[in-house]
Amino acid sequence: MPRRKPSGPPLSGKASGRGARHPGAGGELRIIGGDWRSRKLRFPDAGGVRPSPARTRETLFNWLAYHLPGRDCLDLFSGSGALGLEALSRGAARTTFVDNNAALVQALRTNLRLLGSSTGTVECASVEAYLSRPPQQPFDIVFMDPPFRQNWLPTLLPLLDSNGWIKPGGWVYLEREADRQAPDVPASWHLHREKTAGQVTYSLYRTAVLSGDTP
Repeated sequence: MPRRKPSGPPLSGKASGRGARHPGAGGELRIIGGDWRSRKLRFPDAGGVRPSPARTRETLFNWLAYHLPGRDCLDLFSGSGALGLEALSRGAARTTFVDNNAALVQALRTNLRLLGSSTGTVECASVEAYLSRPPQQPFDIVFMDPPFRQNWLPTLLPLLDSNGWIKPGGWVYLEREADRQAPDVPASWHLHREKTAGQVTYSLYRTAVLSGDTP
């Protein structure tokens, strides 16, 4: 997922954008696993977006390896689309990408066409507005890497839960600043894995499984 430049003084290291770029220069994303492994895609330098580093993505998809194939995914604050595209490459059935930046949305649609994918849907919308309504159907896996220093998680996590965006036994992946406390998550979510790399902490939660469902 993307990393956006935080408001206020920039962070150093991984949370600051993972390497300086000249203003106006576009970014490049390399898919690291699955059917599209090693494919390189371009995205605009809009809003300071940077994909999550390859090592973080590899760790996450190792965690999800047995749970991803055939699943429906939701990539919030999708930016470059790094996590949602990686999920599709590795066998997810469908991914919905949500971002409010028109240039990034257009680039995502273009990249999905370049990859020959018909299973990615891109929504140009604010994440808060998108989650404020019930979904047509819930998702198996949700990726959320919001812009740092903007305190999005306390607002958005209750919407994910109360509006029914995640299936029972589903998965929620979050990234946050390592120097901030873990967010309050719904009582039915259980921390499955967590790791800190530099100034970023990334966590994978599992939602409660309904009685009689397969874990």
